[in-house]
Amino acid sequence: MGMPLAIIAFIVIMLIPMQGLSYPGHAAIALLVFAVIMWATETVHLAVTSLIILFIQPIIGVESFDSAVIGFANPIIFLMIGGFIIAEAIRKSGLATRLTYTMLNKFGTSPDRSIFVAVFSTGILSAWIENVVAFAMLLPIIKEIIPLMGVDDPEKGKSNFAKAMVLGASYGSLAGGFGTEIGTAPNLMAAAYTHIPFANWMVLGFPLAIIMMLIIWKLLSRVFKPEVSGIVGGNKTISNKLESLGPMKRVEKISLGILLFTIALWVTASWTGLNSYSVALIGAVLFFVFKVLDWRDAQNGVDWGLIVFFGGALSLGAALLNTGAAEWLITDIVSVLGSNPSTILIMVVLMIIAVCITQVMSNIALAAILVPLSVTLAQAQGLPVGQYAVPVAIACSLSFMLPMADPTVAMAYGTGYVKIKEILKAGVPLVVIGIIITIILLLTPLASPVIG
Repeated sequence: MGMPLAIIAFIVIMLIPMQGLSYPGHAAIALLVFAVIMWATETVHLAVTSLIILFIQPIIGVESFDSAVIGFANPIIFLMIGGFIIAEAIRKSGLATRLTYTMLNKFGTSPDRSIFVAVFSTGILSAWIENVVAFAMLLPIIKEIIPLMGVDDPEKGKSNFAKAMVLGASYGSLAGGFGTEIGTAPNLMAAAYTHIPFANWMVLGFPLAIIMMLIIWKLLSRVFKPEVSGIVGGNKTISNKLESLGPMKRVEKISLGILLFTIALWVTASWTGLNSYSVALIGAVLFFVFKVLDWRDAQNGVDWGLIVFFGGALSLGAALLNTGAAEWLITDIVSVLGSNPSTILIMVVLMIIAVCITQVMSNIALAAILVPLSVTLAQAQGLPVGQYAVPVAIACSLSFMLPMADPTVAMAYGTGYVKIKEILKAGVPLVVIGIIITIILLLTPLASPVIG
């Protein structure tokens, strides 16, 4: 029923008058509703819906085809490709296996501790490097841990432990990004407009990140209660495996060296002038140069369907931005609040708007619209410059609900371990909790250095 429902919804939206919005913007909103229904019902593969988005835009008068495909030129696409290649290299070289058993030997073999490691490893990493990369580096390790717990064929989507692990790493990377200004693009956008010092952001950002990671760990353990009890064979299995691996092989040393070099480039990007997208490609290419991978490995290791899917989602986001549809939606909803709404009400409404739109639109593009609007609104009311911009930037990264919301969620979905309805099952409560926790922290003294 997905396709007929999506078409009917498109027609209904097109018949509803939208004053002050151009025809291309009206059509873009109708296309948004069509795409969300198609993606949510998985009537066809997610990538196929993205291809429909591309060729339908010129037909219904949203954008020309040349403009529609610009989503595939978005740097985040190349970051995803680089992350996939790096993850495949870590797996193929055997480094992922060694790291997996070393981590299990240190942190224990219970499912609860494994989920904790998945959440906090990516979370702490993504405070300093791109969350896609943090997730991509841990994904091969997760794929090694899951079978050790006695899970067979996790890609069939029947293992709760596999769901909790892969979503834990994805959600952990999103939560960790709250910690610093460089953690996510919306944080940087807010910092650029409000001139918040780096250390000041961390006063609020790190408590928020830690609280959210703890909530993610506990919530996923409850929503997807693990069906396994621990590593088959316990600590003896770990010890035997570490002994059988022996000393590090040459290819593992090369892979570790390239990985550490790449991480160093990510961490020092503000000094070197390199962006995270370039660094991902540098790391990926080095694995080919040093013969850790060949191109056939890249063909197998990169989920090209997922790349097409995400490119289509970015194309739709760009259409909403370019046609004025996104701005129309935001300003129209804010105007409904009346002439003198409370500060908290505006904060909540702006965060809800950001959360809803970020599920189907690049959070970078969304922040580019919402952050300047939030700063202007605060200044007009005589409030501190970061009053609305900071919570809005955080809300732009509460991308827990759908695969198109963030590359890490898309990659988690791409494993086959988890279905869209299960992502929603865990993601919706996390979004609600995220908004509540952010508002509470913004009402405490922790917010003073950030809001300004």
